[in-house]
Amino acid sequence: MPEDTRLIGGPHRETRKPGGDTTVMSRLNAGEPDVTLILDLDGVIRDASLSVAFSGAVSAASLGEAMRDWVGRPWADTVGEVGGDAVRRMIEDARAIGVSAFRQVTQRFPSGLELPIEYTTVRLGGKAGLIAIGKNLQAVAELQSRLIAAQHAREQDYWKLREIETRSRLLFDASNEAVLLVKAENLRIVEANPAAIRALGLAPGWEFLREIAPKQQEPFQAMLLRVRQQGRAPGMMVHIGPNRDPWVVRASLMAAGPGPAFLLQLSPAGGVQPDAPQAPALPFEDIIDRLPEGFVLIDHQGVIRRANRAFLDLVQLGGTGSVVGERLGRWLSRPGANLTVLLANVHRHGAVRMFSTTIQGELGIDTDVEVAAVGNADSKPQYFGVLIRDASRGASSLEGEGHLRTALNAITEQIGKSPLLELVRKTSAAVERHCIEIALLRSDGNRTAAAELLGLSRQSLYAKLNRYGFDGAPGTHADDSE
Repeated sequence: MPEDTRLIGGPHRETRKPGGDTTVMSRLNAGEPDVTLILDLDGVIRDASLSVAFSGAVSAASLGEAMRDWVGRPWADTVGEVGGDAVRRMIEDARAIGVSAFRQVTQRFPSGLELPIEYTTVRLGGKAGLIAIGKNLQAVAELQSRLIAAQHAREQDYWKLREIETRSRLLFDASNEAVLLVKAENLRIVEANPAAIRALGLAPGWEFLREIAPKQQEPFQAMLLRVRQQGRAPGMMVHIGPNRDPWVVRASLMAAGPGPAFLLQLSPAGGVQPDAPQAPALPFEDIIDRLPEGFVLIDHQGVIRRANRAFLDLVQLGGTGSVVGERLGRWLSRPGANLTVLLANVHRHGAVRMFSTTIQGELGIDTDVEVAAVGNADSKPQYFGVLIRDASRGASSLEGEGHLRTALNAITEQIGKSPLLELVRKTSAAVERHCIEIALLRSDGNRTAAAELLGLSRQSLYAKLNRYGFDGAPGTHADDSE
């Protein structure tokens, strides 16, 4: 018997290895083996037996007698094609180290029955041969099949739910009626469809109760309590927004993670949109959306209420639902030229032009932009229109020509030949001329607009144009007010 393996109390008791490893036989002790094979060292079957419980489970009382046909056959010939390699590995491991790992094979019985059996092989010692002990895994295979079927059914249910969710989302967004989803615990808006955003100016994150007239807040909460207790309640009229427009609100309770939520459906009282313009709003909305420059409408907190496609391109997002309800400051990344500074300038001056900053897109691309903004009122504006222009497009053609660099290189070559004051004067003139060129390009040759860009009066700009030979040059013209 090998020194590293001792069989104590028979093959069904315990196998000890140096270091106290009893893993293999402890698994065998968990239950009586279903199949026992006595093998020689070459893996040829010398004897085979089945447990009584296994014979009854497979309804084969005579299976034990038929298994005598295995005697004299290689074990590898009684299993499937794939299982032959596993059998040979178990025999080699048992001969080399005394015991093999557990491996699963498809055992073919003499009656033609095929069952999944998990075997381990142990060397008996000396030339006594090997013993292979197997456990029937048919019950495990059936459980695995049932598990796979359950997983498949669950996956089908998941996709059905996704399809239902997609349809609900499409109906939610396409509805002409204002619809809000608010948390039941604090009435904070979770979602708002486009109709609610346009008609009420509400966005996710706002507390809906604060938008209702103070005298109607308590009756509104009583209606929601009745909905929670009884499942339904009659709609009621509330006055919403700064203008306290009348709306009829209907509520229903729905389950939503992490807590319940109310689905609020709002329709104008009397069926007429409050403060609705007489002219159709579609052409205006379409023009805003087709503007080549980015445009957003924000409230006094900087939350975006409306955005066009050009702005979506700047921030590298695909739909308005990704930006509505977010603060514009999320994408203004330049220090000292952020949203707070922009709004402060609008409050101070009434309007802002040529405000230089940087838009940081969601894909990590930064774009230098120029912003113009104005409020809806001269004092304490509640909404702001912001026009955002890509500054890298207008001046790229002239800025890339290197006129300024060429002029500066010529000046540096005169170091040592001309006094420093003369070099500084020429450098200042070169920079000034370059800035005028850029301003004329950005203003499309309009001298009045170029003077505004440079912060000069028209008379001062005209004098500099004469000095640098721009006066009367092609591409420059005065505006109609001159």
